Amino acid sequence: MAVNSLAVLEKTINREELLQKAKEVGELAEKYAAQADLDTRLPDEVIEKIKEAGFQKLLRPKAYGGQNLDYYTFGDIIRTVANYNVSAAWLTYFAIIHETWPAFLPKEGRDELFNSNALMADVFAPIGKVVDDGEGYRLSGQWNFCSGVFACDWIALGAVHKMQDGTEPEFSLFIVHKKDVEIIENWDSIGLRGTGSNGVKVDNVYVPPHLVFPLTRVLNGATAPDGIYEEDYQIFNVPYLAFFLAGFAHIAIGAAERLIRNFKEKTESRIRIFNNNTNEKDAGSAQRTLAELNIQLAALKALAKEYADRLHYYQDNGIRVLEEEEREQLFAIRGYIAKSATEMASRILITLGGNSVYKSESSERFVRDILAVAAHPTHQYEDAMAGYGRTIVGLKGHPTW
Repeated sequence: MAVNSLAVLEKTINREELLQKAKEVGELAEKYAAQADLDTRLPDEVIEKIKEAGFQKLLRPKAYGGQNLDYYTFGDIIRTVANYNVSAAWLTYFAIIHETWPAFLPKEGRDELFNSNALMADVFAPIGKVVDDGEGYRLSGQWNFCSGVFACDWIALGAVHKMQDGTEPEFSLFIVHKKDVEIIENWDSIGLRGTGSNGVKVDNVYVPPHLVFPLTRVLNGATAPDGIYEEDYQIFNVPYLAFFLAGFAHIAIGAAERLIRNFKEKTESRIRIFNNNTNEKDAGSAQRTLAELNIQLAALKALAKEYADRLHYYQDNGIRVLEEEEREQLFAIRGYIAKSATEMASRILITLGGNSVYKSESSERFVRDILAVAAHPTHQYEDAMAGYGRTIVGLKGHPTW
């Protein structure tokens, strides 16, 4: 899967501008990090900064203001924000990817969502109850983990139901407006507290057919149901979940990168009073730890680049559905990066000693955030490796990821 990454980068003509905007979002979010931990949400000022940067429009179809965004820059935007604030990186990532699923709706749905210029949220968990209601559907249920729900107007919620034009139950996302949703303020987590990932509840809310994202069909290679209106739209030409889930690794890498920087700075100035007042930077153990962390980080970045290389290969070759083993290998890459980042984070916190555990220290917060990132089901290490291992011996992998 040879990819000329330099040639790919040249297509994103405003790469440096995008990365500068990502830095500005991160720096602003870092100012509010301690308060966001208490409030369990980032302030509106940070959300407005994300919208002002236009990140949510980057991977829309061009007809709705999108552009050619390479997957290396996509990852670097997320990683850059995560260098400063992991919750803000999480919301930046979601702002970008959530404006791709409207592209798979009929034109009426695309127009309604894209032209609203509102942020979007989703919860994939297929736990909703759906009944047919004439032309459309009625949705009921309660979902947790709706990240950024206070900042979003449209929310896509998972359910399994036999569609009116189908023959078997299918996994779909039913899109509702926030005015029809009850927000359950239950987000009290170990990390990612600034994401405001509260629960949502709907009761018998009407969803028209043009606001149903047919996820099962998309995973099987479907594009827009009324015909491809942009044949070269990049998200129509990659395996959807492989793209959609790619950003989590960049969040973990960006957070680990910041922790290593913290570790280096603290090591350079640290005096070990119980070690005869020696300078920690002169200690061979500290030097070895710093070297190992940097090599581990480089390895994780190389894996993330390999993942992006594959996305570009799929796009160039119009590959929408993967063979089972390759699909699960991507899951394993995501899981490995998440697990490795948590191990690096824990090592840093323990090695820095007691002063690093204070809430006033950013290191403590970054460690908690990385742990919360690693808990997401789309890259849980044990599931990922079990799924990949099964496919290596010719069996079916994980049923979803």
